[in-house]
Amino acid sequence: MPGTSPTIFSQVDVSAGSAANNPVDFGFEQTELLREVLAAQDRTNEILEELASVMASAQKQRLQELHQWKQANPRLAKTCRKAAESLSRVQIEYLERITEEIDECGEDMIHGEFMLNEFVDRFGPRLAHLNGVIQVLAQLSSPNSTTNTQS
Repeated sequence: MPGTSPTIFSQVDVSAGSAANNPVDFGFEQTELLREVLAAQDRTNEILEELASVMASAQKQRLQELHQWKQANPRLAKTCRKAAESLSRVQIEYLERITEEIDECGEDMIHGEFMLNEFVDRFGPRLAHLNGVIQVLAQLSSPNSTTNTQS
């Protein structure tokens, strides 16, 4: 029938018989859903335990390799310690200059994108590289007592 429009109403069963079965089904479905959630959580916990174990193993291996390197290069490890201490002093001076710059131009950086970009371009890369070098030197020169994890 091309001239008739489709009906937008449908029949809904509201009898007492169908409503009595829903609470029982709902309780069963809820219990099953909770079981599935619990199983998924158990699996997540297993995966996290495995991940923690792998990470701990890799860290232990890294510390053992670092300890072996220090034993093979004791003089270099000592000079790395001195270099890290010297660069730490340089870093302190550099940070003082940065904070002075921020005190002087902070308001301009808040209101002007150019000033902020200029500041980051001028100080950011150098600070990041300096931090990286200090970190490497500090790792290579840390006392053997912190890396002596051979079991």
